[in-house]
Amino acid sequence: MNNIIEINDITAPELDIYARTSEVQLLRYYEPDPGIFIAESPKVIERALNADYEPISFLVEHKDLEGEAKYILERYPEIPVYTAEYEVLVGMTGYALARGMLCAMKRRQLPSVEEICRNTSRIAILENVVNPTNIGAIFRSAAALHMDAVLLTNGCSDPLYRRAARVSMGTVFQIPWTYFDKKTSWPQESMKVIQDMGFKTVAMALREDSCSIDDPKLLAEEKLAVILGTEGDGLASTTIADCDYTVMIPMSHGVDSLNVAAASAVAFWELGRKR
Repeated sequence: MNNIIEINDITAPELDIYARTSEVQLLRYYEPDPGIFIAESPKVIERALNADYEPISFLVEHKDLEGEAKYILERYPEIPVYTAEYEVLVGMTGYALARGMLCAMKRRQLPSVEEICRNTSRIAILENVVNPTNIGAIFRSAAALHMDAVLLTNGCSDPLYRRAARVSMGTVFQIPWTYFDKKTSWPQESMKVIQDMGFKTVAMALREDSCSIDDPKLLAEEKLAVILGTEGDGLASTTIADCDYTVMIPMSHGVDSLNVAAASAVAFWELGRKR
């Protein structure tokens, strides 16, 4: 392939997006237009490409040029492929590459909440979930366990951050998602938008006055929005007050709660299937 470029100078400006640009800077790279994100590992990269995200360049360890990366690279013979030995790439990026491959890609304009929720019956809403690992794990559960879409408040970590996308195993490119409009207050105005579209809202919270997660009336609802809160504090009291239902996952052995990612899997499994 003529697009293979051996890295001889790690300070070369074309490598800045991999080595010297933070994820926040990448997000704002083309402001006011959408910026750049870095996808890591062949599986995640392939799912992003299959979702029609546009590659800018690849960064690949020598040994993987003829390994898992080969099929992907053959699809894009005109896109630059920067390559070096493992030690050089780790020294340049500051972390071990998952499966020896990164890809810089162009972001796309996010759709509106209304577009995302059209023709859906089960959606997840994340309130200020800040840990990229949790974001990735929640997306993976949402995609696997019957959620049609994911909505995020503006305090949430970006699903396209490298770690979030990798932990999600690329499901951030398979399940529709977007942020609530920054001009719309959460929860007051944003919640009303959801409810006006016919969704009954379910607050996942540690409240003794909650209804059971397998309550028949919940499972019979035509449209449900399952809302999960930030790590540690959970959902804000104002959010819980604005919801149609409050649901608590029963605990045992004196455990008071689950991590938000684990709780999401339980909630999506129980509430994601209409009866």
